[in-house]
Amino acid sequence: MSKPWRPYALHILDAIAKIRRIQARGDLVQDEVLYDAVLRNLQTLSEATQWLPEERKAAFPAIPWREISGFRNILVHNYLGSIDPLAVATVIDKDLRPLEDCIKAMLEQVSGGDD
Repeated sequence: MSKPWRPYALHILDAIAKIRRIQARGDLVQDEVLYDAVLRNLQTLSEATQWLPEERKAAFPAIPWREISGFRNILVHNYLGSIDPLAVATVIDKDLRPLEDCIKAMLEQVSGGDD
């Protein structure tokens, strides 16, 4: 039996909501505390995507699952030369909404007991 994945999907949505609240507090490109908070939540959501079933992810080929996982590795292993606040802001502006929509769709597809 596989590990339930819905808690991870909900965790991803929670991290996205936190990122939006962080953005509402100011410019993460200019404020290193906000930047650090966003990085932590991006790390959390990237990690959680690795626990989603492959067959569910395959239903959403427009989402760059492998790149999300790679981004997590960059964040966790602190490859500082690989990212900067502008790159992170671009990821947030461009990629969070499609991921959020995908996760919501995954959850909507699930019947009551299908974890």
